Formats: sequence, C-alpha cells, structure tokens
Amino acid sequence: MLRSIRFNLTVFLFLLLFLTTFLFTFVAVKIMNQTISNEVIRRAELLSKSAASISAYSLISGDSLGIDNIVFKGKESNPDVEYMAVVDKDMRVIAHNDIKMRGKVLKRFEGSIIRKDQDKTLIKEISFSSDKIFEIESPIFFKGKLLGTVIVGVNQSVLLDTQRSVHYRILWLLAIILFLGVIGNIVLSLFLTRPIKELALGVEELKHGKRTRPLRVFSKDELGELTESFNKMSELIKEQQEDLVKYTQELEEAYLSTLRVLAVAIDARDPSTLGHSTRVVFNSLLIGEEIGLGQEELKELEIAALLHDVGKLKTPDAILFKNRSLSSTEYNEMRHHPEDGAEILSRVKSLEKYAAAVKHHHEYYNGSGYPDGLDGNRIPLYAAIISIADTFDAMTSTRPYKRALSKSEALKELESSAGEQFHPDLVKAFLRALGKGRQPSSHSYLKKVI
Repeated sequence: MLRSIRFNLTVFLFLLLFLTTFLFTFVAVKIMNQTISNEVIRRAELLSKSAASISAYSLISGDSLGIDNIVFKGKESNPDVEYMAVVDKDMRVIAHNDIKMRGKVLKRFEGSIIRKDQDKTLIKEISFSSDKIFEIESPIFFKGKLLGTVIVGVNQSVLLDTQRSVHYRILWLLAIILFLGVIGNIVLSLFLTRPIKELALGVEELKHGKRTRPLRVFSKDELGELTESFNKMSELIKEQQEDLVKYTQELEEAYLSTLRVLAVAIDARDPSTLGHSTRVVFNSLLIGEEIGLGQEELKELEIAALLHDVGKLKTPDAILFKNRSLSSTEYNEMRHHPEDGAEILSRVKSLEKYAAAVKHHHEYYNGSGYPDGLDGNRIPLYAAIISIADTFDAMTSTRPYKRALSKSEALKELESSAGEQFHPDLVKAFLRALGKGRQPSSHSYLKKVI
C-alpha cells in the first residue's frame, strides 16, 4: 500500500529538487550581478577618493596642469569610466576629460542615492534614456575647508560583458533542468492525476451544492484513504448545509419579526399614527420598484422605511401625544427624532447601514430640510424615497390637529413640492406607480401584513 505513494513522493521530491536548483541559480545570478556592481562602484569610489586627495594640493597651489593630469590619467587607466571631472564649490568645472567642459557649470543630475559615507562621499545611480550611470562624488578638503569635488561616472553597461558568458551557461543549465522537470511532471501525473482530478471534481461539486455521488476510489494508498474521508466529510457537510439553511430561514424570520414588533411599538405610542410605518413601507416599495431597484436594494429600502421613525422612541410623550400644533420649542424637540433614530441604529452593527436613510428622511431637495440641510442628489436615495412616502401618508391621515387630505389632494401637494421639498424624478415615479395600480411584489414584511 505504501510503496506506490512512496514512489509518488520520490518523484515529487525529485521535481522539487530541480525547482529548488532553479531558485538557487536565480539567487546566484542576483548575487553575482550585485557583486560585480559593487566591484565597479568600489573601483570608481577608490579612483574618486584618491583623486580628491591628490587634487587638494594642486588646488591650493593653483596647479591647473596637475589637476588636468589627474583627470587624464584617471580616465585613461579606467576605460569603464564614462566621465571624470574636478569642480569647485560652485560646480564650475576646473578639469574634465572633455576639454570643452572646462569653465562651465556642471549640471547636477538627480538620481537615487546608493550610499553616503562619513567623509561626505556620495554614491548615486542616475538613469538616462538609454543608460544608467553610477556617479561618485568625493569632496576635496584641505584642513577642514571644502575646496571642490571630484566627480566620477561609470556606465553600468560595463557589467554586461562580464555577465553575458555566465548567463549563457546558466540558461543552458536551466533548459536541462526544465526538460527533466517536464519528464518528472509527466511521470508524476501518471500516478496522481486520476485521484486528484476526482477529488477536485468533488470539491467543485460540493462548492456549488451539486454533490450527487460518492467519489471513486482508485487506489488503496493514502490518496485512496483521503478520497474515502472526503466522501464522509461531504456527506456530513451536506447534512450541515441543510440544517444551516433551515436555521438561516428561522433566524431571518426572527429578525424580521423583531423589526415588525419594533415598528408596531413605534406606531403604537401614538394611536393616531398606528399603521403609519406599514403604509410608508408600502409606498416606498412602490417607488423603489418603479425606478428599477434590485431585490437586495428593495429589501434594504423596506427595512429602512420600517424603521424611519425609530427615533420617536426618545421623543417625550407630552410632545408626541399633543393634540394641537406644537410650539417652536416642541417642534425643535420633535425635529431631533431623525438623528435620534440614526444614533439608535448605529449602535447595532446589523442595522447601522440604515442609519443614513433614517437620519436624512426629512431633508429637502432644495436644501432647506433637516438635520444637515442636504440638497439634490446629496440626499441618500432611500431617504429621498421615504420622505415622499412619509409625507404622503401624513397628508392622507387624520391627526388631532388637522384633517386628512384626499388622495388626489395629497398627490397635487406632492407635485407642487417636487423640486423643492421632494426629488422630482421620484415624485413622478410615485405618480406612475399609483396610476398603474401597482402592488409591491416580493417583499417579506409586506407579505406578513397585506
């Protein structure tokens, strides 16, 4: 039983060895490139520092010929040096391998700093359109006083010749390893493909809930035992999924029942508003379906509408039950209920996403509403929809301090306030829905009420 799986494991480890060799080869190339790069920088840095040391005496004595000689010999003895210059404190060229540059101000190119030594030597990498340059700047000091700077530039293309021959050998080695790796992979697939494909198919079916049959067991090794274990596990998962679906349905029903009880409790505080939240939900969904909201959006709109007056739980009874018009102080107190509702919902993680709709359902399209004076499309969509449904129900309901308007009167009021208090497009959608005699089609709360 174990011999087959051991053989498979041997082949796998053999392949892994080649892959590891490839990785180590890659690392070796990187290290080689870095070593060569460091060596080039080291040589250029040594040239720059030695030139700076010698140039100090020539600068003090005014020996311009001696400085030219330093630059000339430094460039000639190092063919990989692209340019070499001695400049004063103002970057004016004192000596340069290009004689035409003498007396000119040398342009300082920006680049990424590789290192800055304690002696103020600066090493940086400069990128041009076609080349990359290592540039070493070594300051020239005499008795602590800065006299100028030696600048040496080395073209990175000098690294290519050194790297090329090594790269060719490595590529040949990698080609051989890849060839052997392919052969190893084919051999490995002969032993592992069938059971692994069967397991993969089983996982895919299980993921999409289409598990219909036990997996076939192709061998009596560890893979065979794994397949049998998978069959037992998938059967257990299937049973648990069925239980989970049942529990989820029960949990959702309990959640919606809690919201219904909360809405009834809000409305029941004032007998004159009993059933208000239900009617606001109904009309909000009419608008939502008319403007083409999806099922999840309609469900969110439904719950937001159901809870739009939850903030009235904090409104004093003396104000809520008053049977005549409110004073300015009482009216201001009543205006707090959207913010109170948003605060209540924000404390419950599963309800906090409805807080914005509850907080802003008294905002006006022209910006004169409350609590934040939002206008136009800055008002959340659900809040703008609930505003229309809420106002329509308030106008068509009898209150102790006012008579109910007829449906046609209320609709005229909505039309006249479109563009000022209400979003004009949403008012039009509401009128269209009522004109069609529509009923909200597929929403859990209304199914329990209508």
